[in-house]
Amino acid sequence: MQLKPFYTVRLHYPRGWDVEVKGDHGVESHDFYFAEGRVEGGLTGVFRAANHPRRRVDGPYLMNMNGFIELEAGGLIMVEYRGYGRAYPRGRRQVVGAAFHVTDHPEHKRLNDVVCAIAGEVRVPHPPPEPLEQKHVQLVFSVAELIWEAPPD
Repeated sequence: MQLKPFYTVRLHYPRGWDVEVKGDHGVESHDFYFAEGRVEGGLTGVFRAANHPRRRVDGPYLMNMNGFIELEAGGLIMVEYRGYGRAYPRGRRQVVGAAFHVTDHPEHKRLNDVVCAIAGEVRVPHPPPEPLEQKHVQLVFSVAELIWEAPPD
């Protein structure tokens, strides 16, 4: 298999909420964020989504983002992003995951059974403003199409 660069998403969370659940095995958080941003590259347009990640007691966030890309040329592509927001490195935490797309746009229907990989970062300004809020943090995802190749015999 190969990865072919496809597009870049730059987003931020203008609003967000969280709930912490404490128990005998640690603290887990459940968050809900509205996401806004832009997509550039093989697709160009406005990005809007909601992320409902859960943070495990060992640190990583489990990304659960659903939304859409409103194409500048017209048309809509629904997106689903799943993956991990790693707890490291500090200031530029890593994001890894998978992306899935659904559309009825004639030029992009091939995306309906394409699997994409995500490599990204959560970028905190340096020095961080006081108090640091989600709206100050930028997320940047590189999305690459996974190109199928037959496995070895």
